[in-house]
Amino acid sequence: MSENSLLAGAAQIDITPQHSLHLAGYPFVKRDSTGVHDKLLSSALYLKDGESGVLFIGNDVIFIPKDLSLRARKRITDISGVQTKNIIISATHTHSSPSTIDFVSGGHDELLPGVDKNFLQQLEEGIVAAGIAAIENIKQADLFFSVADASGIGTNRHNPNAASDMQVPVLVAKETKTSGIIACMLICNMHPTVLHDDSTLISGDFPGLARLQLQADVFKTNCPVVYHIGTAGNQSPRHITRSKTFEEAERIGRILADAVASSLKKMNKLDDVAIRVQQKFIELPHRVLPGVDVAVANEEAAAQKLNGLKKEGATPQAIRSAEVNWFGATELLNLANMNTAGSLQAAYDLCMPAEIQVIKIGRLRFVAWPGEIFVEYGLKIKKAVSNTFVLTLSNGELQVYIATKEAVEAGVYEANNAIFDYTSGDLLVQETILMLKAL
Repeated sequence: MSENSLLAGAAQIDITPQHSLHLAGYPFVKRDSTGVHDKLLSSALYLKDGESGVLFIGNDVIFIPKDLSLRARKRITDISGVQTKNIIISATHTHSSPSTIDFVSGGHDELLPGVDKNFLQQLEEGIVAAGIAAIENIKQADLFFSVADASGIGTNRHNPNAASDMQVPVLVAKETKTSGIIACMLICNMHPTVLHDDSTLISGDFPGLARLQLQADVFKTNCPVVYHIGTAGNQSPRHITRSKTFEEAERIGRILADAVASSLKKMNKLDDVAIRVQQKFIELPHRVLPGVDVAVANEEAAAQKLNGLKKEGATPQAIRSAEVNWFGATELLNLANMNTAGSLQAAYDLCMPAEIQVIKIGRLRFVAWPGEIFVEYGLKIKKAVSNTFVLTLSNGELQVYIATKEAVEAGVYEANNAIFDYTSGDLLVQETILMLKAL
């Protein structure tokens, strides 16, 4: 098959839990699901150029455990022959889905239950089923690409004027004979956190609702829409949302869906669809945690600031930012206690080594990283190598964030509860650029 020939297949599998489970993402609250607003899906897109194939699987869950990812990828490889290094399994990071990992820095939260093993098994089965079905559904296809502008769905959550990336790469596979849509894939650099701890319905949040809008109004078919979260560690809708309701999640989803729809009008067909994949494993530097006494003082200062803003009648956004920073301070204290007791190493062992994947499809390059990564690191990759887009929370997690030096110095939430040093971000960037240039 020539470099201009492509096979594509797609599938989506329902992974919605069948009974009430704790919904993840918000600390210090008992939040058991009371129903389903919109289904959670495992959505897969398989592309093959004749020699090589790459399989993208996006999942409507908060995290993908590394051990689950490894098992699912191996099972798909054993059944299909697609190389494990050519399989990417990511999480959309919706905070209205069940817990999937034991959150180490939240170990002090008595309202945070353990992970439901039955749901993890359901998730794994759904991932494998979606991946295999996509591989088996391949058809002669054409691939189209554009970049959407998703401005309006959120900002940098610490400062609306600080670093952000509203570009959303959109990849569409169409059947060659009929021009029918096989699947759409996109990457969005935004936390899906319109819905908060007072919402008890299972949902994909605005990404899931954008998918439904795209299927109903744009594609006019129930084609898989494979959604990945990009470098969104410090990006959220906090400063632009009008409420924490499903109506608001639908509004934000509509902005994204409309942006994708507009991008479809200027899509370019990829004549070169040759696929190449590289994989590398690296160790990330551990964070040097403070002593317990310093962590106690930090928590007291964060609580004092939060209480002060409440008394002053500050804006809801300012109070929420201070509240989240206090959450991080309590989590830092828990990490400091664990570190003193020598019990933190197990968390590092579960996360390491970190996997980097670089996928080249013609002139396009996609980078898959684990963890929640600050947007500054994704921007560095895009600046260094054109037509490159980063998707995160892939093939495992890093017990949440890789922050920046500036965030560490500011003492914000993401920097407080991180277990890896901020220099991990620069290391990911350096190693990835080397891989990209090798391609």
